[in-house]
Amino acid sequence: MLHPDRDEVWCVLEEFTGPAPTDVRRVIAAVPLDGSAADDRSAVRELSDGRHRFVTGPRLSPDGRQVAWIAWDHPRMPWDGTEVLLADITPDGAFTEARTVAGGPEESIPQVGWTADGRLLHVSDRSGWWNLYRTSADGETLPLCPRPEEFGGPLWKIGHCWFQPLDDGLVAVIHGKGATALGILDPQSGELVDAAGPWTEWAPTLAARGTRVVGVAASPRSAYEVVELDTRTGRTRVVGSPHDDPVDPSYYPEPLIRTFHGPDDREIHAHVYPPHNPDRIAPDDELPPYVVWAHGGPTGHAPLVLDLAIAYFTSRGIGVAEVNYGGSTGYGREYRERLREQWGVVDVEDCAAVAHALATEGTADPDRLAIRGGSAGGWTTAASLVTSDLYACGTIIYPILDLLGWATDETHDFESRYLDSLIGPVDEVPARYRERSPIDHVDRISAPFLLLQGLDDVICPPAQSERFLARMAGRGVPHAYIAFEGESHGFRLADTLIRALEAELSLYAQTFGIERTDVPRLELRK
Repeated sequence: MLHPDRDEVWCVLEEFTGPAPTDVRRVIAAVPLDGSAADDRSAVRELSDGRHRFVTGPRLSPDGRQVAWIAWDHPRMPWDGTEVLLADITPDGAFTEARTVAGGPEESIPQVGWTADGRLLHVSDRSGWWNLYRTSADGETLPLCPRPEEFGGPLWKIGHCWFQPLDDGLVAVIHGKGATALGILDPQSGELVDAAGPWTEWAPTLAARGTRVVGVAASPRSAYEVVELDTRTGRTRVVGSPHDDPVDPSYYPEPLIRTFHGPDDREIHAHVYPPHNPDRIAPDDELPPYVVWAHGGPTGHAPLVLDLAIAYFTSRGIGVAEVNYGGSTGYGREYRERLREQWGVVDVEDCAAVAHALATEGTADPDRLAIRGGSAGGWTTAASLVTSDLYACGTIIYPILDLLGWATDETHDFESRYLDSLIGPVDEVPARYRERSPIDHVDRISAPFLLLQGLDDVICPPAQSERFLARMAGRGVPHAYIAFEGESHGFRLADTLIRALEAELSLYAQTFGIERTDVPRLELRK
């Protein structure tokens, strides 16, 4: 946050205090704009007291007399529980009398802000859904638009913005269940009017100036683009990074928003993309193969947007089912908490339930099902291959494979205690860590797989993949490993993306009995 009256930027200071990735302290700090702090650490003023492990950037009240920010501590993740801290600001720019005014261990607040007249706004899931609240002058907290929808999301990065107060008292909000929309909320009446347009996913990056709101949005037919809404006229227009079709859009698949049912008849949300190619017609007597996609996070979700990687497979006769398994965000806290201490169980069961349902209803070939995912989705993929013979093959991308290693010193500070909620505290349930880890059950894997790994990955380090492969050696299971130099957690280089997609397609072609001469043949070793 720029503080022009003091010629400072107020931000989060993070500094390492030791050699381990978890030797970190964080505080709200003021950095002078004259550049003096570049060579002089003492020029940085620490504003918060450092008693919380994680803090977000401060939000200054309109009169400049108060500041609010969000904080939380291990072992909680920010979607588990956070606190809103409020402090007064002294004439010399220091924080004083900091106190908690909202939130707690079982309440997630991912964003705070201020109305133009100086009332505190925040998003909270105290009702079971991330809804927007306002604090009145007497300290009472009121919901502004209570409904079973999300007006916020997981705070994977500090500074996410799902709402933006406007000068006229209205509030721009991102909201929805699963898919999201941009709306303008009247806090007095509770009326919410959505902006017109095709977009189904809005990134938490709202900004506003006067009566204009700017966001980043995408749809099943368009990639992310910068969109402006004029609240006076209700008109929307693309103002930056307009979508450009790199291929003929007639090859894009049309997603089907589906709800399936898993164990205990629980709902499972998914997007199903049937094979589609205007130049090819599938044989009437042949069901298509399908690949289940498990998203990362696992506290994330598969957005309803154009993904050319999906189109790559659907245009080649392979269907895709993106599964927002239990634990995904966008469907309320109860849905999110299905994964509490059940990672490797609920996610695996939900993906399998969707695959089985597609086969049972005659949409997919039951003998040609596969699963793939990256990061936490790589974990779900590997765990699925260990626990089920449903899939003919799988693609495991920069995965977590060894829970005990990952829980100790093989990841960064933010996620270093994530497994406390996903699996349980390691010192209390160590056997569960071994029971769930795919690396400890490689003898159960019988399906061919492709393992893709970035060598610079510090979140899911290559050491895990290498230990996994060492245990697979000589077991007679066809597999391939491709490690990419210069890649970390999430592939970005064009050559990497091309090679990874072609290798994955070759795996499916060989496993499903499809003749393909347009991609290099992936060499599978045993």
